[in-house]
Amino acid sequence: MPDFCGLELAHPIVNGSGTFDAIAARRAFGDELDAAFPFSAFVSKTITLAPREGNPPPRLWEAAGGLLNSIGLPNKGLEGYLAEDLPELARLPVPLITNVMGSTVEEVAALVEALGEREEVAAIELNVSCPNVRTGLDLGADAAELGRVLRAVRPLTATPLIVKLTPNTADVASVAAAAEEAGADAVSLINTLRGMAMQPGRAGRPWLGARTGGLSGPAVRHVALAQVAAVASRVAVPVVGMGGVTSGRDALELLHAGATLVAVGTESFRDPAAGRRISGELSELAANRPFVSEV
Repeated sequence: MPDFCGLELAHPIVNGSGTFDAIAARRAFGDELDAAFPFSAFVSKTITLAPREGNPPPRLWEAAGGLLNSIGLPNKGLEGYLAEDLPELARLPVPLITNVMGSTVEEVAALVEALGEREEVAAIELNVSCPNVRTGLDLGADAAELGRVLRAVRPLTATPLIVKLTPNTADVASVAAAAEEAGADAVSLINTLRGMAMQPGRAGRPWLGARTGGLSGPAVRHVALAQVAAVASRVAVPVVGMGGVTSGRDALELLHAGATLVAVGTESFRDPAAGRRISGELSELAANRPFVSEV
């Protein structure tokens, strides 16, 4: 069983933030969900300080080998999450990791401080792919800027902090090292790659309402492998690897690249039970090939 930030997990498969609606699944399946929950820990969708409606439609484009999304992180805000969603998510049979995002140090600090006080939250994942209102760049695109954010919020909680790195940067390993040095307990990657789709037959017209979106799915898997390997060779903290995982073999490759845990994202839209299936395939690979005992 993997030990991750002090959490003993049943297996190495978790979900990517925003790709599995556990509350809706409980409404559909009731207590049966507990017995067949597909992940060893649950990562919430991204929570922001104030409520967000998300981006204008259209929000999705099915790309070759993947999915382009511009959902825009709709959520109830911190107060709504604490009052409505957290009590439901705390009933899950696995540890809860809450994903948060802010566009300033002050916003991130407020989120971390509030969630760090809640015993229901086993860890906090910082989504640093949001544009900084001061610089216009992603908070996580620059090692010095990310270090400044982490040093400001690290003293606010003893709850483990996971930094979800942006792949849209020149040197993701340097950014990961800066996060570790500033107090991150773990890092996760990759987030989606920025992309655009054009309207068929309408030259120069982007399809997505927000013009660009994030590309995920099998199309990004080899980028994920390269970035996870680069980061794992640079930091000592645990690494959560994700990007295009559709099978146990895909997950195993990320573990071999240096990941401690593997997150399943886009595949859960096609198969809501994908996490459980992939975990089972991973166990079979380990059983049939004894030298893969680290799984």
